[in-house]
Amino acid sequence: MIKNILFDLGGVLFHINYQDTIDAFEKIGGNNFKENYSQFNQDSIFDDYEIGHITTKKFVSTLQKVLPNSTEKEIVAAWNAMLMGMPKEKFESLKKLSEKYNLYLLSNTNELHIESVNKTLKEELGIEDIGSYFTKAYYSHKIHMRKPYHQTFEWVLKDSNIKAEETLFVEDTIQHIEGANKAGLKTHHFKSNSSFKDFYPDKAL
Repeated sequence: MIKNILFDLGGVLFHINYQDTIDAFEKIGGNNFKENYSQFNQDSIFDDYEIGHITTKKFVSTLQKVLPNSTEKEIVAAWNAMLMGMPKEKFESLKKLSEKYNLYLLSNTNELHIESVNKTLKEELGIEDIGSYFTKAYYSHKIHMRKPYHQTFEWVLKDSNIKAEETLFVEDTIQHIEGANKAGLKTHHFKSNSSFKDFYPDKAL
C-alpha cells in the first residue's frame, strides 16, 4: 500500500528543456557545450555544483574562464534557460494527492535553479516556495548527495522516517528509477514534461 509519494522536480513537476541551456551557452561562446553537459553525462563542475561542493560564485567564475567574453548575468541566464515553468494544474494535483498521501521532493538541483524556480512560481502563480507543498523537500546541493545512487534514497527514507515499500518514487530519468529500485522503493517512470491527468499512484506500479 502506497502511503508516500517522492517526486522528482525537473521534468516531472517543473518542465525543463536541456537543449535550451545548451543553445544559450553556445550563443555566448560555449562551443561544443553539448559535449560537456547533458542530462545523462555531466562534466565535474556541474556535478560539484549540484551537490553543493562549490558555491554559485565559484561555479559562475569557472564558466567565465571558458567564456571570457560573457558577463555573469549572461552565464546565469544561459544556465537557467532550461527552466520552462510549472503548469498550474500540477499544483492542483499536488493538493489533491496530499489529502491521501505524504508528499516528498527529491531533486538533483542547485542554488541558481531553485532560486529561479521559486521566482517564476511567485511571479506567475503567487507561490513563494515550491518546497511548501511537501512534507519535506530534499535538494542535492543541500544534502550533498544526488540521484541515482541508492545510498541517497536510503538516506532520504531514514531522514523522513518512511518505509521504502510504502513509498512511490515518480521520476523521468531511467537511471534514477534504477537507483530507487535498488533501495527498495516502488517506482513510476514518468514521461518528461507530461500532464498529471492520467497519473493514479495506486495504478502507476
